Amino acid sequence: MTHKSIIYLVLSLLLFNCKTHDVVKKEIPSKAKNVILLIGDGTGLSQISSAFYFKETSPNYARFKTIGLIKTSSSRQDITDSAAGATAFASGVKTYNGAIGVADDSTEVETLVEIVSPQNIKTGVISTSSIQHATPASFYAHAINRGLYEDIAADMVASDIDFFAGGGTRFFNQRKDGKNLLEDLKTKGFGINTTALDDFARIKDYSKMAYLLATTHMDSIGGNGRGDFLPKATELGIQFLSKDADHPNFFIMIEGSQIDWGGHANDANYLIAELIDFDNAIGKALDFAEKDGNTLVIVTADHETGGFTLSASTKTREDGSTYSDYSEVAGTFSTKGHSAALIPVFAYGPGAEEFAGIYENTEIFHKILEATNWSNKN
Repeated sequence: MTHKSIIYLVLSLLLFNCKTHDVVKKEIPSKAKNVILLIGDGTGLSQISSAFYFKETSPNYARFKTIGLIKTSSSRQDITDSAAGATAFASGVKTYNGAIGVADDSTEVETLVEIVSPQNIKTGVISTSSIQHATPASFYAHAINRGLYEDIAADMVASDIDFFAGGGTRFFNQRKDGKNLLEDLKTKGFGINTTALDDFARIKDYSKMAYLLATTHMDSIGGNGRGDFLPKATELGIQFLSKDADHPNFFIMIEGSQIDWGGHANDANYLIAELIDFDNAIGKALDFAEKDGNTLVIVTADHETGGFTLSASTKTREDGSTYSDYSEVAGTFSTKGHSAALIPVFAYGPGAEEFAGIYENTEIFHKILEATNWSNKN
């Protein structure tokens, strides 16, 4: 064999080994061990854009590299409500507006919490509304009508949820049937605080934890409202659900509920303040995921509310005529209800690339299962 032939053979082998190594890496993508799903209720692209104009620091939305879009129509309506939208995320099925954890024919469908809990995956839900409201309820309850709050509270007690934080005390202990479900939660091992969030050190020995900090819904973020409850609860929930060395993996859903309410009220200041608060919670989730390396963070919304637009401010001249001032942005609205706009999806971590593209809202559920080692065994 000539000298040139030997060199050619060696180079060929090196190239073959490199290609083989690349193929192996591509065939075994890493799987997420934890999933943090953040839902900004009523949050469309303009709502998100407001953080880039009105937040004093860089928005956490800007930290994502993978972005997709979802179609949000429910099974019977072009424009979804929160119940049908959240059921699509939680169970992967289209259903009618007002439905919680049931299919279009009103039969119960299995939720993410019900699928992963038997696999020793810890679960939690956080909301700035009552914990029985449509979005959080869709992850642990089954009801033909989202207004059945007392039935939904009973489903919470029967569920395998490990951590929850929000409002809604009255649906546990001021019930028409006279029951006090807070006692039932204690029997299941829950620590309960109806006053404030704790430091993690005070709750780390509990197996389950419940925070019910309002009779119905939490206060708004403005004025003397709820303060930094949402980012703090996000950080605390992640710490609590990941604390057990034997079973450290978790799924948690975190909802910024009142972005939607600002849209319904056509109140731009309310909406923007709630959006910035939600963005701060996103930051807590991303901070954990970046350090952990095994956590998938998904940020999306069930629908857009208010037909919100960032338009030029309208100014009035001395003669009474008006003009658009392009140097100043203002929030305007086209409706007091929901809209049918496509909704952005942001993803970070193992499996994030699967959330790019345009797809139905039900695919969020299926993509979560694909991105993890979790599975729907039914």
